[in-house]
Amino acid sequence: MERLIVLPMLIPFFTAVTVLLLRRPMRIVRFVALIGALAELGVNVGLLVRVSGGEVLVEQIGNWPAPYGISFVLDLFSALMLTLTSVVGLVVLIYALGSMDGDRERLGFYSLYHFLLLGVCGSFLSGDLFNLYVFFEVMLLSSFALMTLGGERGQLEGGLKYVVINMVSSTLLVSAVGIIYGATGTLNMADLSLRLAEAPPGLSTVLASMFIVAFGIKAGLFPLFFWLPASYHTPPPAVSAVFAGLLTKVGVYALFRVFTLIFVQDTAYTHTLLLVLAGLTMVSGVLGAVAQYDVRRLLAFHIISQIGYMMMGLALFTPLALLGAILHIGHNMMVKTSLFLIGGCMGRLRGTYDLKRMGGLLREQPRLAGLFLVAALSLAGLPPLSGFFSKYILVRAGIESEQYLIVAVSLVVSLLTLFSMLKIWNEAFWKPALVPRNEATAQLPSTVRQHPSAWLLVAPVAVLVLLSIALGLFAEGAYTLVLRAAEIMLNPEIYRAAVLGR
Repeated sequence: MERLIVLPMLIPFFTAVTVLLLRRPMRIVRFVALIGALAELGVNVGLLVRVSGGEVLVEQIGNWPAPYGISFVLDLFSALMLTLTSVVGLVVLIYALGSMDGDRERLGFYSLYHFLLLGVCGSFLSGDLFNLYVFFEVMLLSSFALMTLGGERGQLEGGLKYVVINMVSSTLLVSAVGIIYGATGTLNMADLSLRLAEAPPGLSTVLASMFIVAFGIKAGLFPLFFWLPASYHTPPPAVSAVFAGLLTKVGVYALFRVFTLIFVQDTAYTHTLLLVLAGLTMVSGVLGAVAQYDVRRLLAFHIISQIGYMMMGLALFTPLALLGAILHIGHNMMVKTSLFLIGGCMGRLRGTYDLKRMGGLLREQPRLAGLFLVAALSLAGLPPLSGFFSKYILVRAGIESEQYLIVAVSLVVSLLTLFSMLKIWNEAFWKPALVPRNEATAQLPSTVRQHPSAWLLVAPVAVLVLLSIALGLFAEGAYTLVLRAAEIMLNPEIYRAAVLGR
């Protein structure tokens, strides 16, 4: 069974290569891309079931024992992230089948899309820091290509900002990897958790700070997030949605992994710093969202504010806090993806993403309005939706840890999130339409209107919204599974024993 944990990487790799070689006819390319996404989901669900009892699976490539060889590790946390990734990957791909223009399809959209999934899944399975860096680069290259595919000016400007700051992050990351290898002689994360415990405290603190900056850029932490709202609104809606659902979560995952396994020697400094950054990330993100009237920019700023909640759970560093953080990651991956997809539908219907020029969507598209309302209220944290339970657990963990300031910040940010979501509702759905529908759609480029299959746009949104509702209504089952994942993360001996065999 251990050898099967490489399938989440092999499936998107071979799918990407296959569709790249096929190229035409496009209906076959779309079919192969869809089958690859379905296979990825099936494998990841199977792996999640396999490790749901708390077992950690390890594959040592080439039968070289750790820490000398390459280790791929699957624990319950990484299995949850893989499953969520495959859900988001599948539903966004279905949306892309109904919205992506023919030019981008011919330029290799589906191949790049699966290479992106390869980078994300590889990051979740990597058992050493160097391969984590390698998969980050796979993700960076494919995401940059997806962002600039089509060559429109706005895309190129956004892509340039995106790639420059992420190259800075990658440079800092590989520098930190080099320093940590020079200091310890290993890059295996399980082995590092032992070696750094014996290293001078100052060295561990400096390296921890470097990793906070490197991974913080990729996660969108304050004050390193400015590249995100400047770039995520530029590509087509399907690309923005998969970026919103997956890319920053890989940075969050990396922070969770290294700050529960490797850098736990001086939590009074490292995790207090993370707590401060979490609060600042929440506030800066939500204030940016409140100030926006472009739907995509507004939603991009909310990616930032919600990252703050996840980091709050990591910084509190208790089983309950990690439970809330992991639940919030899953909730956010579904809800944020659905909101970006809804934003894409709004742009198609109105020919603009400017809220001041929208209106009348409640009358014209009541189903879309209902889906948006549920997703928006879930993002704000209203019961009985998924966002309420994750935030409630985080608030309770903060109170139990006597961190009342971060609790107050999280509650205020939730109110401001609700305010900004109601702004979208009032401007786009509630008020009368300012431009007749036929005139609005006439403003869209012809390539955007090539696919008339509206159900391919609405069905993925409906699936994600229903999953959010289910996560809220059946929270107890998810609570038990995620709590087990949190407890394993706080017990590094389980991870070390599985990887090192001792």
